[in-house]
Amino acid sequence: MSIPWMALTLAGATAFIIVILFGPYVISLLSKLKFGQHIREEGPKTHQSKAGTPTMGGILIVTGIVAGIIAGAGGSWSNNLRWCLFMTLCYASLGLIDDLLNIIGHRSLGLKARYKLLGQVFFAGLLGIYVIQSGAMETLMVPYFSVHLASINPVITFIFIVFTMVSMANAVNLTDGLDGLASGTTVIVGLAMGLLAILQGELGLGIFAAALVGSCLGFIWFNAPPAQVFMGDTGSLALGGALGAIGILSRTALFLPIIGGIFVAESLSVIIQVLFFKATGKRVLRMSPLHHHYELGGMLESKVVIRFWIVGILLALLGLIGYKIG
Repeated sequence: MSIPWMALTLAGATAFIIVILFGPYVISLLSKLKFGQHIREEGPKTHQSKAGTPTMGGILIVTGIVAGIIAGAGGSWSNNLRWCLFMTLCYASLGLIDDLLNIIGHRSLGLKARYKLLGQVFFAGLLGIYVIQSGAMETLMVPYFSVHLASINPVITFIFIVFTMVSMANAVNLTDGLDGLASGTTVIVGLAMGLLAILQGELGLGIFAAALVGSCLGFIWFNAPPAQVFMGDTGSLALGGALGAIGILSRTALFLPIIGGIFVAESLSVIIQVLFFKATGKRVLRMSPLHHHYELGGMLESKVVIRFWIVGILLALLGLIGYKIG
């Protein structure tokens, strides 16, 4: 199988350039509109200085992705590529509503959790219906084993898809707490999942992943500490939805917990913290998600981010080895 290097390069480079070119204008506009981030009082004290930093930068990321796909795919769009982009836009719109409510209400809560979850489940359900009707995920690759799990029945497949999409969206959302953390980790996971998609014959999803990576790299240009802009839920939910959709539509969703292990760890840290506190009244971590635990332990924010990136790279390699062995 030949790899479409030109298409991948065009997708990634175009996404990166678009974000770099439009970044200053979008950041300036968000600042003029006073679309600043509200920082939780219970968060690390060092984060209070970030209050007022423009948010909703996810608009930049999504714009870069769309531009990258148009450049890389041209007029050759597979159904899976269309659905992957559709899911990204759906989750981005949900995050946009959350960010706007956050800004209008001058608080860091935004959309109520149950409504946000309902929206995520609804959009994931649409993907589930498409996958079941089209047979896009009749089998699932199992890491480290040369076996493929066949779809048992539509109900189980549907539940698995919804769980994967909702889990990924919230995992990336929880990871988005330090400058460059979520976007940098997404670059790593996007590269690995894009490669798996290409190996699975899903060249359209590979182009999508290239655009995703290029767009996130461009965003890091402005989000590197000290951040000039935050992605907000507009970006984090879109990225989570995108990664989940790539995994499902390329039939490699079982690799996500390994390759996206940083996202998994961040989510588990919150779940464990909440459950342990309810059971004992004590905390396992200084603060959750996990990155705040290290911050409150005295580690510099930039050091936490870089170390998480390093672990993310190792996990991505571990996941890719699992594909090779299988």
